[in-house]
Amino acid sequence: MLIAALCTASLSSLSMGPVLAQTQEALTFTGNAAVVSDYRYRGISQTRFKPALQIGADLAHSSGAYLGAWATNIKWIKDFGVDGGLEVDLYGGYKSELAKDFTVDVGALRYQYAGNKLGSVKGYADANTTELYVAATYGVATLKVSRAMTDLFGNLGPKGQSSKGSTYIDLSAVLDVGAGITFTPHVGRQNVENVPNASYTDYSVTFNKEFSGVVLGLSLVTTDASESFYVPGPAAKSNQFLGKSGVVLSAKYNF
Repeated sequence: MLIAALCTASLSSLSMGPVLAQTQEALTFTGNAAVVSDYRYRGISQTRFKPALQIGADLAHSSGAYLGAWATNIKWIKDFGVDGGLEVDLYGGYKSELAKDFTVDVGALRYQYAGNKLGSVKGYADANTTELYVAATYGVATLKVSRAMTDLFGNLGPKGQSSKGSTYIDLSAVLDVGAGITFTPHVGRQNVENVPNASYTDYSVTFNKEFSGVVLGLSLVTTDASESFYVPGPAAKSNQFLGKSGVVLSAKYNF
């Protein structure tokens, strides 16, 4: 019986070898680290035009399923005089090529602002936000629609109305213009439910080029956002317009 058991164990370990190898081949792990001169999100500065350090990691399965996390420093919550200097994005979804050059991506994204106390500020809710999204890519162009399932980044209406249901529509393309340079034009429309003057459109064009494994980028960003709404919180003692036109420089390393 002992010999039989040993034989069975040996056969099992042999048969598991290819299975483990196939599982490892099916999963792909990638990471990235970047520094940017200004963290702009949907055209609005999150760091009051100061630099940010950013790091992310992604786990993708050959089936199309994926999970990821990404983190960056921010200023906008602290500008209200409360805790909240770190943004961590957690996301997961499924991507599939339905036809030649046509890919669909659906998923969920959680913006987690570690230890944020924005909800203690009068007229605001907790900053943590969950969005669902669907994106369709055909050739070089991508159309993406995101919908907030919670209050959007703590925004509330003048009578405390929820901003749940806010949407963001993003249209962009990635074009190879030669010499290893990619050109990415973008336009996005942020609609904020029940918050007057908060909705706006943002525009950007980005040029990227890789040098020795590091992707260098230059972006021109602008918005038509309200100059009275998108200003730093009172603790910043600043009336800077956070959606003003600007240039953003970046360096990103993928590993």
